[in-house]
Amino acid sequence: MASPDAFHPDLPDAEAHSQPLRARLHHIRADALDADTAQTAGMRRFAAISGRTAGAERIWMGQTHVAPKTASANHHHGASETAIHVVKGHPEFVFLDDSSGTPEEIRLRTSPGDYVFVPPYVPHREENPSPDEEAVVVIARSTQEAVVVNLPELYVLGHEPHTD
Repeated sequence: MASPDAFHPDLPDAEAHSQPLRARLHHIRADALDADTAQTAGMRRFAAISGRTAGAERIWMGQTHVAPKTASANHHHGASETAIHVVKGHPEFVFLDDSSGTPEEIRLRTSPGDYVFVPPYVPHREENPSPDEEAVVVIARSTQEAVVVNLPELYVLGHEPHTD
């Protein structure tokens, strides 16, 4: 019988497991995503590619699901760069822009097929304004695990926006 994550369907189990974790390709099936990852209120994260699932050392990849009429808590992803690909729904990504000296919430409204880049340490949240459709995105991060720092506000603690 072939190993479910071997790089060739005819590769026997014994051969697949005798190779080091990082010496073969890994197939992570959609029904085998790992929900045991860092979470933020209002959303569910599922790991596909990580140190634990595939031996990844410099990347994490998975999915995020946001229910209808739901917003995640404010958070950032530490030193990790995050790339997002919208698969389903019209999620909105909200961040604070205080480059003019006056803090302003910026809302990126997206559609399936769109991409969003989140630089390191940039606080943000995901919102799903749809009354009946779940929003699903695929996420890739430049770290091997899902780094999540939940925040009470839409700014990094210790770096509050300037207000007059």
